[in-house]
Amino acid sequence: MTPAHADFLQDLRQTMPPARIFTDPLSTLAYGTDASFYRLRPQIVARVEDEGEVAALLRLARLHRVAVTFRAAGTSLSGQAVSDSVLAVLGDGFNRGQVLDGGARIRLGPGIIGAHANALLAPFGRKIGPDPASINTAKIGGIAANNSSGMCCGTRDNSYHTLQAIRLLLLDGAALDTADPASVAAFRESHADLLDGLAQLSRQLAGDPQLAERVRRKYRLKNTTGYGINALLDFADPVEMLAHLMIGSEGTLGFISEITFHTVAEHPHKASALVLFD
Repeated sequence: MTPAHADFLQDLRQTMPPARIFTDPLSTLAYGTDASFYRLRPQIVARVEDEGEVAALLRLARLHRVAVTFRAAGTSLSGQAVSDSVLAVLGDGFNRGQVLDGGARIRLGPGIIGAHANALLAPFGRKIGPDPASINTAKIGGIAANNSSGMCCGTRDNSYHTLQAIRLLLLDGAALDTADPASVAAFRESHADLLDGLAQLSRQLAGDPQLAERVRRKYRLKNTTGYGINALLDFADPVEMLAHLMIGSEGTLGFISEITFHTVAEHPHKASALVLFD
């Protein structure tokens, strides 16, 4: 373990129960892989149970300059949920869901499995838009952070396009809840430079018609490569730009603490067909 990680570990044990912090060889080996064929052995694994613990962990990571990777279910096929530094695993405290507006919306913690969210919506004839193949095991944090879509929802009903509100934590410890006007107002004041920077990027992109059209064309297709910079064109409000940049950011911009989706109809009758075109 590096000196920085040792100092981080010592401070972390003062902020959360040591029983949920793992450094033993068996645990780090077990958490060293996800559903991909990659393996990175973390030096420290911490099972976080609430937003306060995540904020404390991020504060210490910034203080000691150690990298943090978030892990929900670990169903990632491209190695997004492995780390050779600090792995923050979401505990049961993030497993929550609340149906809103008769099923028109659903508020979810990042630790709830996608299929369980759909089970909450089933009595209303609704479901979440994203439908990855791993929905029976994948959790909402990963579904949103990867902008998961699936075979059925295409580009219209993916995480990006069905996002209604998001609560996020940034590395500096700031929280933003786009569903809370007071939180948004405070964030506009405390992070004016960040929002001004996004607005400037948006103007810069929109001011280059050829590049703007290239971005629009790229994101009309099913595309989850890189940041969703189409957010800079799709929205006029930098807060909405930031919220939608979080979708597909794979945990690199901040931590998704809660998300609210617009839901879609779960049609009771379905059929498939083979249609041939010239």
